[in-house]
Amino acid sequence: MQNIATIATGFVALLHLYILYLEIFLWNTPKGRRTFGLSEEFAAASKVLAANQGLYNGFLAAGLIWGIWQGSTGQSIKIFFLACVVVAGVFGAATSSKRILFVQALPGAIALVLVLLSG
Repeated sequence: MQNIATIATGFVALLHLYILYLEIFLWNTPKGRRTFGLSEEFAAASKVLAANQGLYNGFLAAGLIWGIWQGSTGQSIKIFFLACVVVAGVFGAATSSKRILFVQALPGAIALVLVLLSG
C-alpha cells in the first residue's frame, strides 16, 4: 500500500509541476490559451497573475516531493500538502471551473486517502 500511495502522491506532484509549466511558461501561447479556454487578450492581461498562480502550484509540488523524499517519516508532510491540493481544487471548482474538481481535487483526494490508509 505504501508504494501505491507514493506513486499516487508522485503523480499529483508531477501534475502540479505540469500546471506550473502551463501557467508560467505557456499561459500566453496557443497551447496555454487552449488548455485554459482563454482569449488572446485575457491571456495577455492576466499573464503575471497566472505566473504567480503557477508558482503556488510549484510550491505544492515541492512539498509533495519533500514528503516523498522523507519516506515513511514524511507522512504528515504528504498529508498536509495533499490536503492543500484538495482544498485548492475544491475552491477552484467552486470559483473558476468545475473541471478543476476532476483535474486537481480528485487526484489529490485519491492520493490523500491512499497515504492515510498506508500509514
